[in-house]
Amino acid sequence: MNSSNYVSRLLKDLVKNKWVYLMVLPVIAFYAIFCYKPMYGAIIVFKDFTPSLGIFGSPWVGFKHFEEFFSSMYFWRLMKNTVTISLTSLIFGFPAPIILAILINEVRNKHYMKFVQTASYLPHFISLVVICGMIKEFTMDTGLVNDIVAFFGGTRLNMLNKSSYFVPIYVISNIWQEIGWGSIIYLASMSGINNELYEAANIDGANRLKQIIHITIPGIMPTIITLLILRVGNILNVGFEKIILLYNASTYETADVISSYVYRKGLQEFSWSFSTAVGVFNSVINFIFLIAANYFSKKTQNTFLW
Repeated sequence: MNSSNYVSRLLKDLVKNKWVYLMVLPVIAFYAIFCYKPMYGAIIVFKDFTPSLGIFGSPWVGFKHFEEFFSSMYFWRLMKNTVTISLTSLIFGFPAPIILAILINEVRNKHYMKFVQTASYLPHFISLVVICGMIKEFTMDTGLVNDIVAFFGGTRLNMLNKSSYFVPIYVISNIWQEIGWGSIIYLASMSGINNELYEAANIDGANRLKQIIHITIPGIMPTIITLLILRVGNILNVGFEKIILLYNASTYETADVISSYVYRKGLQEFSWSFSTAVGVFNSVINFIFLIAANYFSKKTQNTFLW
């Protein structure tokens, strides 16, 4: 197809679907302004950035900041903590919305189903600051969790001051907060499964469990794989907001992750170039994981993003 024919078809499509293109403009503008435009600033990883000199006026230092990070005493601790928290969240958190969606889909009482959906969605809309405040109140030595532990003969302690408790508290609270919201896409995917498959399975004598195993799960498998690929592509992206609201000096050993380290170095110590270098390293590793996950899924399940 030559370029003139392509342009002609594109113009016709723009006229025909003008309202669709108009609706997508805000999304394009968002990514262009807030995601792609700032990317030029990433060159400060190769400079000693000084605001008074600007990005292009600051002196070049090559790979100095990467070398400083790789040789830092914090490097392996940050990698270990980030991977531990992320993998634990993936192993326990990723299946949780799937299980909830399947259970909700099996509920026949519409009023009860709507109640469960609403109750499970609500934590997602609570401010993260409030969520972290609740976690601190519940896990302090006089909190609800310690009341339960003491009732069964356990010892009271401030759990967020114990480094070994940080990861379980982070992951469990994350599941509670996001399980309902995450189930929405799976419920939408289940609604697209042909009901005749369930009717045929019912006639053949398949019970509800077998219908879930042989119809529901295979029906939503492309959605599961797609979301899993995206999740693996963010394996090192542990948000710093919740981490810095929950951790303290006594839990740095297990709680300090790459994003919280970037926050401290960039916004508290004003090491802009160094923190950007750490962030770029994090993004490159995530990109590699995304490519690998997509390739593996394409070869094994024939489901892929590109």
